[in-house]
Order: sequence, then C-alpha cells, then structure tokens
Amino acid sequence: MSSCEILVLYYSRNGATAELARQACRGIESVDGAAAKLRTVPPVSAESERPVKAVPEQGAPYATLEDLRQCDGLLLGSPTRFGNMAAPLKYFLDGTAGPWAEGALSGKPAAVFTSTSTLHGGQESTLLSMMLPLLHHGMLIAGLPFTERALTETRSGGSPYGATHHAPPGEALRLTDHESQLARRLGARVAGLALALKARPAPRG
Repeated sequence: MSSCEILVLYYSRNGATAELARQACRGIESVDGAAAKLRTVPPVSAESERPVKAVPEQGAPYATLEDLRQCDGLLLGSPTRFGNMAAPLKYFLDGTAGPWAEGALSGKPAAVFTSTSTLHGGQESTLLSMMLPLLHHGMLIAGLPFTERALTETRSGGSPYGATHHAPPGEALRLTDHESQLARRLGARVAGLALALKARPAPRG
C-alpha cells in the first residue's frame, strides 16, 4: 500500500488550536499507510524576519518550506483574529512564493481548522481565509460532509468548512467529544484522499 505524510501546520496562543491539531494527527494516523507531521509557526515579533529562537521551548517544531514541499497533504489551523487567521500563520504563508512557483502543493489535498472564544465570532470566515492561499497553491480543499453525525449533533464547534472549537474565555481548555471527533475525521479524510491520489496511475506522457 502507498504511504503518505500529512503536514499538520498550526499557530496556537492558548492551546486550543494546538489540541485540535493533535486530534487531527490522531485521525491521520488511524488511516493505514498515513503518518502525521506536526509543526507550528513562531509568533510575529520585532525580529519577524526570523524566529527569535530557532527552536520553540515547548510544543511542535517550527515549520520550514521543505516541510511543505515534502508533504502529501496539509491541515492548516489558526485561532480566529477578527474573523481572519492569526498574523503568524499569515506571515508564514506569505513567505511560500518558492513552493508556489514550483507547484509543490498543486494537486494535494488540504483542510483547515480553527478555535474561537465566541461561538459566532468568525469561525467560518477564518476557515475561508485559510483556504484562499491554499487555492492559490492549487490544493484540493476537503471539508466535513453532513454524513458525519457529529456535525449535526454538536452544540459547540463544528462546521462543514473544517473542524472548529468554541473556547469561552476563562474556562479550562477542553474539546467536546464532538469537536474531537470532527477534528479526527478531518485528519482521516485528508489522509485517505492523499493515499488515493498517490495510488492513481501516472498520466501518460
């Protein structure tokens, strides 16, 4: 069976988006032949041309452009900032002109996820904002179909555009069962698509 590596790339300030990323990784690795690579991006700072520290003190390593080139699929995650992705993730994506010019991500599957502190605080617009650069890269966007029962049963996060989490201010970080399930299903969906695409016959010259 073909094998594939799915890059799970996220930015997280308080840990909620990071937990969604970990659940997505579990979903990826539930698919035979698929492996997850978890990566984050540094915060934007006055030294924004490079990370203040080359390696984060904790959590996932920082992503490189080579991680993008090598992956067979991508899950992209960010907290919501005024209905948009957070600046550190946007800054990283703005620096991907090289892989874009090479077509390194073209034809590969991708999906998105987010966390917000308000239930109607821009989850879906944030997911859509993350899709836009992926479309420019030629990626194939995967969402969550309503055949996923958790999508209609959830009373917190969850969207057909991608996995989400509602993180009310002052409450302990805890994904609901539905939120965790949908993040895992999204990871498994991208992994399954990546494997299917790798297994298809090469086009004739």
